[in-house]
Amino acid sequence: MIHPTAIIDPSADVSDGARIGPYAVIGPEVSIGRGTDIGPHVVIKGPTRIGEDNRIYQFASIGEDPQDLKYDGERTELVIGNRNRVREYATINRGTEGGGGVTRVGDDNLFMAYIHIAHDCVVGSNTVFANGASLAGHVKVGDYAILAGFACVHQFCEVGEHAFLGLNAVANRDVVPYTLAVGSYAEAKGINKTGLRRRGFDDLTIAALHRAYMTLLRQHGKRDQAIAALQTVAKGHKEVRRFIDFIEGSERGVVR
Repeated sequence: MIHPTAIIDPSADVSDGARIGPYAVIGPEVSIGRGTDIGPHVVIKGPTRIGEDNRIYQFASIGEDPQDLKYDGERTELVIGNRNRVREYATINRGTEGGGGVTRVGDDNLFMAYIHIAHDCVVGSNTVFANGASLAGHVKVGDYAILAGFACVHQFCEVGEHAFLGLNAVANRDVVPYTLAVGSYAEAKGINKTGLRRRGFDDLTIAALHRAYMTLLRQHGKRDQAIAALQTVAKGHKEVRRFIDFIEGSERGVVR
């Protein structure tokens, strides 16, 4: 299952059942789980841990040094979960000491060609990054979020779960869970109703989230007053409670 032209460091741990394609380069302190398929010319630098049943396509660069001027060769790592698909020319960098030392990726994500995940990012599970989508350092992306083609997220921002960031959008603030944001700089355009319906959210929950959006993101009054007005709705919907908690906890402010 390992092509004879592949170069694998003796300290790498390649599980039985993993596949390594022609001319791939697997560096020291790299761990590759069972069933993971590493394509031709992929370069993986450690310390990097990759779980099971992932597929990494040709010419991807995984676990390279962070693109941070403060990085001075200290030991940092990248951790990738299971069943992810990483397409051609994708780049995922390790963490930095100042950011906790670890870049983390969950399970069942689709990363299309030319995406970039920078140092110290935390990406959840079941996300989709379309071609060219990029995260600067220290970004968090929640489960089931979608970044359309060439969408970019500023460092230290967060994209909430089930959010949709549109084509060419630039998020310089936090994108609230369940919302749809477009433009440069990104502006919120409503609840991500189509995505929520596809994932089984019922009409009552979507309607409650829409009311929360109208009150919290478009009201001209004080935020604290708007949040107080929604406490009754939040009691019946954990999604609305999450919506409110995210806004209250945002350090950079939210996309409105």
